[in-house]
Amino acid sequence: MTADRTAVVTGAFGFTSRRIAERLLADGYEIRTLTGHPDPRAPFADEIRVEPYRFDDPVALAASLEGADTLYNTYWVRCPEQGTTFDRAVENSRTLVEAAERAGVRRIVHFGVSNARSSDLPYFRGKARVERIVEGSGLSHAILRPTLIFGFGDRLINNLAWFLRRFPAFPVFGDGTYRVRPVHVDDVAELAVGLGATDEEQTVDVAGPESFTFETFLGHLAAGLGVGPRFVHLPPRVASLGARAAGLVLGDVILTRNEVRALMDGLLDTAGSSAGETRLVDWLGEHGHALGTTYARFLRE
Repeated sequence: MTADRTAVVTGAFGFTSRRIAERLLADGYEIRTLTGHPDPRAPFADEIRVEPYRFDDPVALAASLEGADTLYNTYWVRCPEQGTTFDRAVENSRTLVEAAERAGVRRIVHFGVSNARSSDLPYFRGKARVERIVEGSGLSHAILRPTLIFGFGDRLINNLAWFLRRFPAFPVFGDGTYRVRPVHVDDVAELAVGLGATDEEQTVDVAGPESFTFETFLGHLAAGLGVGPRFVHLPPRVASLGARAAGLVLGDVILTRNEVRALMDGLLDTAGSSAGETRLVDWLGEHGHALGTTYARFLRE
């Protein structure tokens, strides 16, 4: 296999990265993954080479990238409950980018987040710092800034559906008029793989064709499930405490305070052009019956 047909996908057993890896495999690429959570049950597990993240050993990390043409990087942490601070995640990302340079990787397709440079929230601020690291590297690069990615395997929307199925009332933070613009995971993967094959340096907002108020979004989700809960508007602090209490019962992280603020600040919406054609309402009409039937844990046992 030649270098230009070899790619490294970080976290290839995760939600978005899995779709990227599957698409690349279908296109005949040799795939490696860097991951802290290998999954031998994945359908393609025996088709890819699995390497651990070696942030504490930059030389070994670079060796795991040697011979690869493109690095698809989704590495990040959702919250400190994962055992890594945002500052540490930034430094790990710096180590990874420098290792890719040392290994002679041609191009990095890096996943940021929508409105990363418009917020002082730690998650977004850290994402913005990593964007600047990528931009300042010697690598050809594309930076994708997705909004709210949906599809099977996503924990957030699945777990919203799980709660909607089980409770007659559902809390809405504040007035619910802040907006979200969901984008389907397959559209994201298609865009990422396409950008990996080019040389143009660019930063792309990644959003779907529909923008909703959050309450309208929840209404579409409930309709797709065939349920009709009553939406109850609560002060953000009260609703956040409720999410935290539910997390304690489930032994998981439901929503963090920063995620609530990001949602209410409209950071999951963008004015950019659509990156895909899949409409959430259509997708829910076809797949809603299977969504939220089980709870998907974020924190690993």
